[in-house]
Amino acid sequence: MQHSPAMAQDDVAQIAAALLDRLRTRSPRVHCITNAVAQNFTANALLAAGCQPSMTLSAEEIAAFVGRSHALLVNLGTFDRERREAAEIAVETASQDDVPWVLDPVFVDRAPPRAAFARDLVALGPKVVRLNHAEFDALTGGEPTRAALVAYARNRKVVVGLSGETDRVTDGARLALIDNGHPLMAKVTAMGCAASALLAACLAVEPDAWRASAAALVMIGVAGELAAATAQGPGSFAVAILDALHNLDGQTIVAQARIKSEEVN
Repeated sequence: MQHSPAMAQDDVAQIAAALLDRLRTRSPRVHCITNAVAQNFTANALLAAGCQPSMTLSAEEIAAFVGRSHALLVNLGTFDRERREAAEIAVETASQDDVPWVLDPVFVDRAPPRAAFARDLVALGPKVVRLNHAEFDALTGGEPTRAALVAYARNRKVVVGLSGETDRVTDGARLALIDNGHPLMAKVTAMGCAASALLAACLAVEPDAWRASAAALVMIGVAGELAAATAQGPGSFAVAILDALHNLDGQTIVAQARIKSEEVN
């Protein structure tokens, strides 16, 4: 697999700015299988970014929705029978119709059957796996060290987006370290789900999954910082970040992005 050279900080920020413009110009359709507490906020976040969300879980119609979408999110947050069946149909459809998809293996560290299902899904070829430290440990059996992240991405031919105080994004050849964001983001339910949905949306307009992933996490991180500047707490922050996403522009992204990127051996 050939990759472009590692890009400087302002280059990655410029990519994020360009992708934001593409989202608003193309308004991609993003189908989301996500947890029950996250659907409304996730849909609103996508709308604020200029995208078209859909959320149906019906086994009778989900294949049609996914087939007419530009990207798919599979989030395992509330992992009931209906969502498991929906995920299986959706991923099969995405594979057949070449729809890029993101796996967000929420809470795989809490239940072994969920982790086993997530491993099966990884084998089916998501473009991106977005997860936190505990979820990576449960999925792989090891801590998310730099070497472990790179090896996992390289061996499975997938982009890994690891959330944390510094987000890390790697495809096994490139590594981005993203320092944007705000602690209030961890105080609002569905914030991670919305970030994964935005990542899926970026995949719809950017075939390079590493670029799409880094761009999405920069966008949501900068929006979080803008929202925190006016919020009084988690409640007002949840509203403010939707406004921030809606009003976000490329110039602000370039000015506020804090990214380091490098090639890895």
